[in-house]
Amino acid sequence: MLIFSPTTIRSVNPQPLPYLSFFHSISLPLPLTSLPTPSKSPHFPSFHINCIDAAQPFDYESHLKNRYIQSTSLKIAIIGFGNFGQFLSKTFLRHHTLLAHSRTNYADLANHLGVSFYADPHDLFEQHPDVVLLSTSILSTETLLQKLPFQRLRRNTLFVDVLSVKEFPRNLFLKYLPPDFDILCTHPMFGPESGKTSWAGLPFVYDKVRIGDEESRIKRCDKFLDIFEKEGCRMVEMSCMEHDKYAAGSQFVTHTMGRVLEKFGLESSPINTKGYETLLNLVENTKGDSFDLYYGLFMYNQNALEQLERLDMAFESIKKDLFGRLHQVYRKQLFGDNNGEVEKKRSLAQQLLGNGSLTEPPLDNVRQDGS
Repeated sequence: MLIFSPTTIRSVNPQPLPYLSFFHSISLPLPLTSLPTPSKSPHFPSFHINCIDAAQPFDYESHLKNRYIQSTSLKIAIIGFGNFGQFLSKTFLRHHTLLAHSRTNYADLANHLGVSFYADPHDLFEQHPDVVLLSTSILSTETLLQKLPFQRLRRNTLFVDVLSVKEFPRNLFLKYLPPDFDILCTHPMFGPESGKTSWAGLPFVYDKVRIGDEESRIKRCDKFLDIFEKEGCRMVEMSCMEHDKYAAGSQFVTHTMGRVLEKFGLESSPINTKGYETLLNLVENTKGDSFDLYYGLFMYNQNALEQLERLDMAFESIKKDLFGRLHQVYRKQLFGDNNGEVEKKRSLAQQLLGNGSLTEPPLDNVRQDGS
């Protein structure tokens, strides 16, 4: 807005404007008929123009804050916005921009959480996310990868998976992803139940399968891992092969025992012990996971079958120990205490001993017996 006012030119040294001030004054000499003539005035009349709203003060604080957020945040696209994807997004949203795609329409739920939902993966990939995170079921991973429009992404996009097995998605990524894409295989070894209050101390396993040498690509990978490290996770870097070996002996066995106890019908009682409460918690944690997840742990981890056979052998061994002990009890009831008879014979032999040697029978009796 410009304000015009008649004034005169003054020979005044201008004061320095305050820092970041955008208020301007312009004096223009211009004769006016309505004002005194120059002969009557020592100075020519002029218009004084004040520019009030020509520019607003520049908010450096907000600008620097936005630049900091942009430098530390990632645009993450979650494919598979089911139970686990929603669980992760609630933490990711604190510092990052989230996009999502899923076979099921979660548009309303995503909008409520602050996530941009795209029903079409083409539209999702045209947003050029920094990271594409696969949070699908193990069984559907290969079919999904065969259908994704990789050509709409930037050539060095980072792909991450959070599946419970690692060699299987690693091999699929290497098979289907373009060679310029980065690959990070991860496994947050917790879920909506075990991590609902905090992630502190919970293990997070990762393997940098293929990360480019450029500094920007290395930093992008580190930014993603920082999400879990800042939440207090116990960061464990190991190969996908090592992970599957250890996971078969821990995660698969845990899920198996939880499902066995669920089939058994474990129920709470008024006299629960601490150990029994632990078993109840195990059932509670595992029964929330789908059978597809459990089947995937078995089908796509080559070590799982060995663990299942070992469990079966251990159970049979315990049964043999129990029934073997029971067999001895039945024998005592049917045939008497053989151990007691042996002790009686030993006692009789001690009575026959004389001064440490066995008493010799009469010679005549020996001859008579021999005849």
